[in-house]
Amino acid sequence: MSEKICVGAIAGAFGVQGEVRLKSFCSEPRDIASYGALTSEDGKRSFTVKLTRPVTGGLGARLSGVATREQAEALKGVTLWAPREALPSLPDDEFYHADLIGLDVFDTGGAPLGRVRAIFDHGAGDILEVVGKEQLLLPFTKAAVPTVDLTAGRIIADPPDSDE
Repeated sequence: MSEKICVGAIAGAFGVQGEVRLKSFCSEPRDIASYGALTSEDGKRSFTVKLTRPVTGGLGARLSGVATREQAEALKGVTLWAPREALPSLPDDEFYHADLIGLDVFDTGGAPLGRVRAIFDHGAGDILEVVGKEQLLLPFTKAAVPTVDLTAGRIIADPPDSDE
């Protein structure tokens, strides 16, 4: 499991005083400001986040060390990462996406299907992209994915029949 989790991204500048527009990846968007200092993916930059107001497409925020619109614009696209220990623990049937990516996937008979490459959410629930001999898109439901074993690093899947 990774030591950092991506909790958001800077979508651009907002206003002229160095405020940024944040896109939060947290289930409760405002939680992004409660995890302490957030870092860039490479860990070279660190920001404390103070939310200011809701804005179109995200949240308005002030970041430490960002005082001008130009500084805010320069950060567009930067992802924000929190240390895993700052995040809440999850119930047994919930997972951080970062923990699922890279897991090996097997069918219920033990045959390998591939590895989780990405997770998509288009509004109707999470979809696992599994890449092996074929690309497979699996709904992340109990019926299609009955077992996730983070300790063993694997998922057992029962993919729906493709001829239905």
